[in-house]
Amino acid sequence: MRILVVEDEVQLAEAVARGLRREGMAVDVATDGDEGYRKAALTRYDVVVLDRDLPGMNGDEICRRLTDEGVLTRVMMLTASGTVEDKVSGLALGADDYLAKPFAFAELVARVRALGRRTTPAAPPVLSAGNIELDSSKRTVTRSGELIDLTRKEFGVLETLMMADGAVVSSEELLDRVWDENADPFTTTVRVTMMTLRRKLGEPAIIDTVVGSGYRIDPNVLGAEAEGAGTRQ
Repeated sequence: MRILVVEDEVQLAEAVARGLRREGMAVDVATDGDEGYRKAALTRYDVVVLDRDLPGMNGDEICRRLTDEGVLTRVMMLTASGTVEDKVSGLALGADDYLAKPFAFAELVARVRALGRRTTPAAPPVLSAGNIELDSSKRTVTRSGELIDLTRKEFGVLETLMMADGAVVSSEELLDRVWDENADPFTTTVRVTMMTLRRKLGEPAIIDTVVGSGYRIDPNVLGAEAEGAGTRQ
């Protein structure tokens, strides 16, 4: 999941970013409204955590512009005021959720995850492909009931591929969805992560390389596994 945090309190922004990264999310940070709007307009984020009171372009204007431009990113507004009137006005601008400061970090994470599942098309909390299950909220992956220990990046790559439902995902898109803006576009990190992920998932291999295009969950392997499960019942 790719997140943008737009918050002018630098310490708070960095704390939120660190916490979300520990939850396995790729996080970019902007500390003023102009930078926040530029990043949100150029990059496809799943969720923008947006402070309402920002230097430069304020949070209300950013939210209004993203809504008017049809950007599909979900917006969670943060504000020091938690009155009903403020919540109503924020939601009326196109925000998808509203959280008053100070907030419990666990609540922020839960709300960000909930918004992330409301992508287009909506993503279920538990993804399944053959005998593999991925639980986004618990951050767990199992194959035939056996728990598989994945790094945050390996988990993110697998989640992105499973959400694509058999469609090909390019290395560039994986880099964009799983890593943050500091990732080197010429790095071999996607290929290396894919190698370790395949090894951990075991045989038969379920991730197919489509030469010149990217990667996908192999529908032939998954179909064979499903037929085998049906035969054993």
